[in-house]
Amino acid sequence: MTNTPETIRRRQRSAAALRLMGPAIALLLSACATQQTMPGLPRSVPESVQPTVVTPAAPSNVEQEALKALVGLQDRLDRVAAPLLINNPDLCKSQARNLLGFTAKNKYSYSGEFANAAQQMFGLNERLQVISVVSGSGAARMGLRRGDSLLKVEDKVLPEGQNAERQAAVLLAPLVGKRSSVKLTVARSGAEQVLDIPLTRACGFRVELGNADYVNSYADGGRVLVTRGMMKFVQSDNELAYVIAKEMAHNALGHPSKLRMNATVGGVIDNLIRVHPDTSTLGGTGGIKAMPQELDAAADTLSLYMVARGGYYIDGALSFWQRLASQYPATALNGHTAIHPATVYRFTVMERIVADVKAKQVAKKPLLP
Repeated sequence: MTNTPETIRRRQRSAAALRLMGPAIALLLSACATQQTMPGLPRSVPESVQPTVVTPAAPSNVEQEALKALVGLQDRLDRVAAPLLINNPDLCKSQARNLLGFTAKNKYSYSGEFANAAQQMFGLNERLQVISVVSGSGAARMGLRRGDSLLKVEDKVLPEGQNAERQAAVLLAPLVGKRSSVKLTVARSGAEQVLDIPLTRACGFRVELGNADYVNSYADGGRVLVTRGMMKFVQSDNELAYVIAKEMAHNALGHPSKLRMNATVGGVIDNLIRVHPDTSTLGGTGGIKAMPQELDAAADTLSLYMVARGGYYIDGALSFWQRLASQYPATALNGHTAIHPATVYRFTVMERIVADVKAKQVAKKPLLP
């Protein structure tokens, strides 16, 4: 097989040991089939040569605590991102999608060192099970709960087993793209329930956790990634919203494409969503070009409107980015300022935009750039 950039990226995706948001985000935002390579179905083996079945070892406390920490970080990302995604579809232009409003996984969604821990913690089996519900979505309003097992969509039985996430996304894609609601049958406490889930228009960006202590965030045109280091740096959910919205704005404005950085940034994201990223490939800025000041200021402008429309406060935005630039200046490689170096110019623009947004809020005018 030719080692094209896309082939390499697919291999990296298939090597990802844990996708906390992973393919299920396709069910959330667009119900499009993912490109992640899933393990193949077991081949038939003659009974006479059947291998000995080995019972997996019980997960250790270390594995469970590590998984709990990662899930906690991703849950926080999802919670903070939800109002930004739901309240800004008209600012995401052609990248808005219909939102079902939940993530679903089964026991095959977690592999590597966390497989057994995930099964024990979440009680997963062959069937897809709701792991999280997006606040403010149609699914949340109709009472879909974490732990609900997915049985049917519009009377079509949902798949089970190793490829269930991808197959479910394929099944849902034509339904979610054309309807205002989707009928979902779930199992809860041993009984079946039918929920008519209203679809919500939202920005179609996947928001993912980066397993690295670098204080950075990235956008590759379709995804937003925030590193573990950045999540430790922010002092509130409001500050985390500034970071997520900034990368959403870069995607909405097409900046990765304009800089021809989609593949490069996509490779960085593919690496960082792995449980154990290869940090040797992230020397310097990881091959990512510094953002020109005009593009960066445009993203700052759009992001402040997104933050305000998402219900977050914008008053602290300027001081947050100033603090980040002070503690992690452009000379700090693999840091956010290294690929967003035009701080003086950006701060001047942000100061003006914050005033404009607040004036529109007071005058009750539409929050549009």
